[in-house]
Amino acid sequence: MFTIFKSRFWQPPRAHGDVIEDRTVSFLELFYDLIYVVIIAQAAHHLAGHLTWRGVGEFSVVFGMIWLAWLNGSIYQDLHGREDGRSRTYIFVQMAILALLGVYTAHAAGDDGRGFALAYTGLFIVLTWLWYTVRRQDAAEYMQLTARYLAGMFVSVVVIGASALLPADARVIVWAIFLVGWVVGALALELTRVDGLAMSVTESTIERFGLFTIIVLGEVVVGVVTGLSEVEHNLRTTATGVIGLMIGFGIWWTYFDFVGRRAPKTPQAGMVWIVSHLPVTLAIAASGAALVSLIEHAADQRAPVDAAWVLTGSVAVALVGLIVTMRTLADYERLISIYRPLAATLGVGAAVIALIGWWRPAPWLLVLAIVAVLSIVWGVAVDRWLRLPNPSDARPGGH
Repeated sequence: MFTIFKSRFWQPPRAHGDVIEDRTVSFLELFYDLIYVVIIAQAAHHLAGHLTWRGVGEFSVVFGMIWLAWLNGSIYQDLHGREDGRSRTYIFVQMAILALLGVYTAHAAGDDGRGFALAYTGLFIVLTWLWYTVRRQDAAEYMQLTARYLAGMFVSVVVIGASALLPADARVIVWAIFLVGWVVGALALELTRVDGLAMSVTESTIERFGLFTIIVLGEVVVGVVTGLSEVEHNLRTTATGVIGLMIGFGIWWTYFDFVGRRAPKTPQAGMVWIVSHLPVTLAIAASGAALVSLIEHAADQRAPVDAAWVLTGSVAVALVGLIVTMRTLADYERLISIYRPLAATLGVGAAVIALIGWWRPAPWLLVLAIVAVLSIVWGVAVDRWLRLPNPSDARPGGH
């Protein structure tokens, strides 16, 4: 009976290389992602009330930590998880820890940093164990690579656990170094892989990143609703909010038409593809937080300096990040007549949006100017798409 139980309910994880090519994202993974909606909302809510250089820096570090946790949990389930009781149990354990992490997220850079660090350490202990169980299933040729990754996970547990003992400012600095170390280490690990042992970016991986992008785009909606809920409803405030919402629409259009559902061209490009999503999603979430302040100051003759710079800077960073993401795609060379002018337009658009932040017109005009730039980006892409002999070629994979 115990053997039957293990074979049907408590199977070992899939080993490296045991990729399910046509796998789709499960309902449990969607449920898992839902908890990150709450956690990111907590971080963005705190940023909305602290639109300073320090506030943006702290938000960037905390968001990066959240993104790294999501990445580890999502990649593990995508590449090694199963539809059995074991995988479900471990996902629910992670979600319980993440719920505790969310309690401390809003003030993670301050008084609640110790609680955040301890909850994060607990999450990484679970993830380290899960990656270790994968190593136990692996063939010999994977052992060197998995040993490096597990070493990184073990160091992460030690560093983040020890950071709980530090003062708040020192703790955030340690987290920032930790985050940079992970990004650099992941890129270096991918570059040192040998042929045939590279991590697969599957269709379901691409789908998960698209879903995470939708999560942060939701922060634009939250920012607009929160801003409008806290002010008197008149034509100016309502117009500022509705036009600000269109910023999210514009980013969605560019991402899901030209990045979403598209695979990177090589395993090395795949790691750059993954990492490039960090600044893009961080910037989108930050733009939603800035919209709260802009709507609250909709009656001002000029947009507040802090809100203007955070919003325009965030959108500009998102556009530049999308250029990097696009250049990793297998479709980039195949559709060079679309992607090359689009990338150039995104670069110019980012510069123009930064100038809009320097200009600081009235809030309604500032968000309208950003939407106008995003519309031009979309217009350039559509113009190039219409020039194709067969527009269906622009679909992912050319079909």
